[in-house]
Amino acid sequence: MMIRVLLLSALCLVGLKAQCPDPNSLKDAEGNKVCARMFEDSHYYNEQSCGGQYLDAYSLDDVPIIPYAWNNRISSLVVSTRCSLTVWSRVKKEGKNRKFSAGIQYRLKEVAQGLFGNWNDDISGYYCEC
Repeated sequence: MMIRVLLLSALCLVGLKAQCPDPNSLKDAEGNKVCARMFEDSHYYNEQSCGGQYLDAYSLDDVPIIPYAWNNRISSLVVSTRCSLTVWSRVKKEGKNRKFSAGIQYRLKEVAQGLFGNWNDDISGYYCEC
């Protein structure tokens, strides 16, 4: 009996850990390919990053002014395979910029922006292409 409980507990924990979607199969609820998905939360454990609400970007989305509710709130992101996401630190594609290629960025806090800054909660515009 104890072994069953331990196995079930382990399976539940594995399910809880996998929050960041796979870049190879990033799709929205309707099954459409998503160029990038940006999340409001990150965590020092990779398995617990990509949490909270998210904003989907589709191929050729050109958003120089990110919606107000998302301005400077993105903390982790996933870019689909064969896609890239370019972000800006200020609206209207001003300020610093950075291009993310396919993959998972668990913590934007670890991505340098200049000498002293980082990209955590500092995205104000984006362009995504596949």
